[in-house]
Amino acid sequence: MKVGVITFPASNCDQDCVSAVKRMGASVVSLWHRDASVQDVDAVIIPGGFSYGDYLRCGAMAAHSPIMAAVKQFAAKGGRVLGICNGFQILTESGLLPGVLMRNAHLKFVCRTVAVKIVNTQTAVTSRYKSGQILQMPVAHMEGNYFADATTLATLKKNNQIVFQYADGQNPNGAIDNIAGICNEARNVVGLMPHPERVCDPLLGGTDGVELFKALLQ
Repeated sequence: MKVGVITFPASNCDQDCVSAVKRMGASVVSLWHRDASVQDVDAVIIPGGFSYGDYLRCGAMAAHSPIMAAVKQFAAKGGRVLGICNGFQILTESGLLPGVLMRNAHLKFVCRTVAVKIVNTQTAVTSRYKSGQILQMPVAHMEGNYFADATTLATLKKNNQIVFQYADGQNPNGAIDNIAGICNEARNVVGLMPHPERVCDPLLGGTDGVELFKALLQ
């Protein structure tokens, strides 16, 4: 399989994602924010970082990059798209996922490992996990406070679009309903704030993210 990993100005987790994908035995296609096509990839990863320096609003400028028009077309055809941290923010800003990521409730940057619960196993990245399974994943963000209005939140619950939740007492940012990640209705676009690519090697302190990348590559 071929996985496209996008690099925006100030991305800083793209190479981590490249390493995780290669570790799973897939090949990587490096995509640049000015590219007009995702080429012939089987999946796309929008990595974490601080695209465009987080100027204006996190993910807002990246959402209008040429590559995102191609990602939207790719997703509309059923292509698998994974957005991690800033990638999740870009997915909401581009309209591929509902809701918004706001400043953390305590207005401080948070960087630590948290317990994350699998809520929906019927997505492009969670099919190899068990419902209710608890994963240990690091978070590193200032704007991870997921919010959606009452109508949108009700729709997410009705359609089983909440994919990841912070375990009880583990919410690091004040996200509504402890939401750590969601998907679109078709289940092929997933965004999450924790970093699974940082727990794909025992030397980095854990392997809880391995099955996520294996599922993406199925």
